[in-house]
Amino acid sequence: MKTIDVVAGVIFNGSGDKVLLALRKPEQHQGNRWEFPGGKLEAGEALQDGLVRELQEEIGIVVTQCQPRTIIEHSYPDKQVRLHFWDVTAFEGEPAGCEGQTLRWLALAELGALEFPEANQAIVNELLAAAIK
Repeated sequence: MKTIDVVAGVIFNGSGDKVLLALRKPEQHQGNRWEFPGGKLEAGEALQDGLVRELQEEIGIVVTQCQPRTIIEHSYPDKQVRLHFWDVTAFEGEPAGCEGQTLRWLALAELGALEFPEANQAIVNELLAAAIK
């Protein structure tokens, strides 16, 4: 099974106590679950370039400050993904669902109340642990 490389932004608000989430459409893989915005890398595309492009296309922001968080590989029954998570700590523009998706700012401590794709759960757990400290 071919591995799909995906970039995803853990986008923090100015005070760093909330993250921006997007709701996957029902017809998408892992539909009706919340995710960190991002998308598939294009062939030969550098990770940071892919993140910047995807976030501009998907939610209309221009990333001005980011750093790699972690890489997670996950096997679903129908596909294998390699998720490259980045912390986005500064951006220009107002996030909007450019592809019709619902967006929501959520406090870190509230992340446990939402349903995420399995591959995102480790990041959700990290953010919840950080909120408790």
